[in-house]
Amino acid sequence: MHPLIPSTTALRVFEAAARHGSFTEAAEELFLTQSAVSKQIKSLEDALGVALFVRINRGLVLTELGRWYLDDVRPALQQLEAATVKLATRRASRTTLTLRIVAIVGDRWLLPRFSRFAQAHPELDVQFTSLLSRDGHDQVQADGEFRFGEGSWPGCAADYLFGRELLLVAAPALLAKLGNLQHAWEVLRFPLLQHFQVPHAWQEFFDAHGVVQEAAPQVVRYEFYSTIIGAAVAGMGLALVPRLFLLDELQRGTLVNPMAAGVIGRSGYYFVFPQHKQADPALAALRAWLVDEARAGTLEDEGRVHWANVPSDRNIVSST
Repeated sequence: MHPLIPSTTALRVFEAAARHGSFTEAAEELFLTQSAVSKQIKSLEDALGVALFVRINRGLVLTELGRWYLDDVRPALQQLEAATVKLATRRASRTTLTLRIVAIVGDRWLLPRFSRFAQAHPELDVQFTSLLSRDGHDQVQADGEFRFGEGSWPGCAADYLFGRELLLVAAPALLAKLGNLQHAWEVLRFPLLQHFQVPHAWQEFFDAHGVVQEAAPQVVRYEFYSTIIGAAVAGMGLALVPRLFLLDELQRGTLVNPMAAGVIGRSGYYFVFPQHKQADPALAALRAWLVDEARAGTLEDEGRVHWANVPSDRNIVSST
């Protein structure tokens, strides 16, 4: 035997009729006919085997059993309504992704174009943070992050974005002071600015261009590409910097690309995420957009730069 559970329609009709003391007003509230309300109450009373209302000249009053039943039914209906609203709210809520972002990647590449992703995916809420506390430990778990390296991290999958194309750059004032570059080996006459995390970049440049070092070059090391760019603009030395970080300086002419030289290194910027999240639909949408933007941006951004100060044949050689 199945337990007796009246329909929610019948219970809603009963609650409304009890509250209004009228079938007519209950019908108006529930957008039913008065006849339909009467039939629902009759069906409910028959199923329960008790009278719920006493009909009087001015309307309806609950019987004693009807009052007891209403006291139990009303909280149940309220709980059902609250559960339905909660589910609808959760269904409509936005999915949040938390990303660890390198400052220069955010400032010079991601954020200027991220509005396109936000407009295409209003259901996703992307939060950006370094996720590091003062003692250097993660505060929360990231859904994904931007890392510089060769593309292999234990337990993680990685999508290559950009950064392997390094341009040789210098301030015009530095070249005017120490002489323009005509051959790759002449870089050894200049101080060389080096990123702490990319100590092999200059050696890759020398190997790719066949430069033989008879003496150790003068190298000044910095922790961030933003600092290296600032130092290069200030005329403190030559630098090898990912092309996509140099667009503004090249466009303004505060830096130039002597001999149109550079090198394709083995390290670059990747979007990295835990392997177990590869099937996550929100993360998949973000990953696909990042890769598409990185590929499209290679052509788009190069079109912004005025290359009048460099030869037409780019002298960027792979180190591999």
